[in-house]
Amino acid sequence: MFSTVDPHHKTKRVSALERLLAKLLSYGTWIASFIVAIGIARAFVDANDVRLMKAGIGCLILLPMLRVLLMLFLFLRERDYRLAIAAALVLAIIVAGIVIGVHRGSAIAG
Repeated sequence: MFSTVDPHHKTKRVSALERLLAKLLSYGTWIASFIVAIGIARAFVDANDVRLMKAGIGCLILLPMLRVLLMLFLFLRERDYRLAIAAALVLAIIVAGIVIGVHRGSAIAG
């Protein structure tokens, strides 16, 4: 007769997902920025030591990939396979772009 399904369940799920993604991006950006700042400070001491700065920039570049990966796992957990497939496709495109970029970069370098 009457359904006991909460009509706001999907809204609650979306807002929880948005909060989790916002935390990931916010904390990830702060951590990566801190690593870059430490790397810049170290580069002032030793101009040849830019490894930490590069690592921080790498973290900033990886944040969108982590976001898509987190969404993929959350969609799979929610059994929303349509969105999980979309997230997996986006992740595959990002990974393909990285692989192609690294391959072309190494081909150009030598």
